[in-house]
Amino acid sequence: MTQEQPDRRTFLKTSSATAALVPALLTPVVHPGHQEVLKLGLVGCGGRGEMAVFDALYADPNVKLVAIGDTFRDRAITRQKNFLKNEELADRATVADDQVFDGFDSYQKVVDASDVVILATPPHFRPEHLAYVVEENKHCFVEKPVAVDAPGVRSVQKSCEVAKEKGLSIVSGLCWRYDLGVQETMRKILDEKMIGEIVSIESSYNTGTLWHRGNRKDWSQMEYQIRNWLYFDWLSGDHIVEQAVHSLDKTAWLMGDVPPVKAMALGGRQQRTDPKWGNIFDHFTVFYEYASGQKVYFTCRQQTDTDKHTDELVLGSKGQAQVLKHRIKTLDGEKWRYRGPKPSMYRNEHVEFFKSIRSGVPINNGHYMCNSTMLAIMGRMAAYSGKTLTWEECINSEQRLGPSEYTWGNVTERPVAIPGVTKVL
Repeated sequence: MTQEQPDRRTFLKTSSATAALVPALLTPVVHPGHQEVLKLGLVGCGGRGEMAVFDALYADPNVKLVAIGDTFRDRAITRQKNFLKNEELADRATVADDQVFDGFDSYQKVVDASDVVILATPPHFRPEHLAYVVEENKHCFVEKPVAVDAPGVRSVQKSCEVAKEKGLSIVSGLCWRYDLGVQETMRKILDEKMIGEIVSIESSYNTGTLWHRGNRKDWSQMEYQIRNWLYFDWLSGDHIVEQAVHSLDKTAWLMGDVPPVKAMALGGRQQRTDPKWGNIFDHFTVFYEYASGQKVYFTCRQQTDTDKHTDELVLGSKGQAQVLKHRIKTLDGEKWRYRGPKPSMYRNEHVEFFKSIRSGVPINNGHYMCNSTMLAIMGRMAAYSGKTLTWEECINSEQRLGPSEYTWGNVTERPVAIPGVTKVL
């Protein structure tokens, strides 16, 4: 499918080309009353998908899980059983055996059976899945990130514009946007200008390694890679995209969700060099520069027995702030710290999601979830290539990661990127 080629300006506003793709006569979305049961479907039966279902059921008492799907049958059956272990929710989380789907097309069957869909598969599949959700006029909770490459981001951007025209709610799994402490800290920085004008941001998501599911002789290469999807760039986008997008989303928020002008990056593999770790890096450092001259200095790593640190230090003309610690200190000695309520941000995003559906006032997080995902992809592209890249070069890239069709068998694994050698545009 031919993709639009938005530059930095068109990415910031509704594209007239996108609007022209919206049918003149759209199927009206019916907004249910507070007592009407909403049928929930889950696509992607990993741990994150399971927890999102529980958060959704707790968020709205008139939501019932009716269908689940995953690439693998065993994963779907495991979740079906796990949902029944929660005695408090079991009556609303019982999924009939004939509504448990598997295979690459399982997402279609889940969407068809549902009013509201949670998308929690490996990120590579997100653009195709969301396009179908919106086509079928369903509301959607979209886990982060929304894509692994620029063509995928552009596809999601289009789907979100169509969803807006249809009055569908699209809520992002970039959960810090729904954390009350972070919201208030951002208000102090952005609205009250408590630290003056932002000069620069130091951001980090430095943590340890995650799970690996091993390998089996009866698994094809395709099955092995999808079961260990974190470690293959076509499935996860690399850990800067899959995990560290949370931190880059906060820097994007601080910068008004405006794309940077350019980025330069470093990265590589120092600890995770065994082939079992696929083809991704284990550390990145990215320098983002904005048209205003402001800069974001970002680091992330996944390495065992290294110090962990995740936060944003915001340096302003009149002070500084620590976003996740919810602390601000001005140059004249004034101090502020958030001491308000701290409900689960994961639960809160679903509370707002279902409230928007029932009120008929849809939420559409499309712009920032696309912008933040592309910000992370841009960092990976700069690190893989060793080149300073512009936003226009990155968002307009035609490089699509992954196979053109999904079949059980061999799948080509791209070599580990070598800066100065690897091409990304």
